[in-house]
Amino acid sequence: MRLPQDTLISSDKISRYLLVPQPKGDKSRFLSQAGYNAANAHQLVHDIRDQILPGDAAVTENTIYGQFFEIACPLTGPNGRTLDVKTIWMKEHLSGRTKFITLIPHKRTRR
Repeated sequence: MRLPQDTLISSDKISRYLLVPQPKGDKSRFLSQAGYNAANAHQLVHDIRDQILPGDAAVTENTIYGQFFEIACPLTGPNGRTLDVKTIWMKEHLSGRTKFITLIPHKRTRR
């Protein structure tokens, strides 16, 4: 299934979390491999919307807060390097809005 084009991707989530070094669960170093950093956070928002959001979303769980989805696909950064990522999204039960939750490295299983 496809998620709505008007899905909310918070710029604060990108610039104040994903692209900021964290003591635990740091994603900024991973994303920097593709050329993303705090100075070009807007590019990551754009690339998530253009490269990932159109992908096929799989339902992962349903909680009291909302229905969760994941989209796993490649993300090509501003330096041309491609990363395998998994993104998590949620459609809130109360508001009905779909929003971006997080992005993590995707480790594909070998066959």
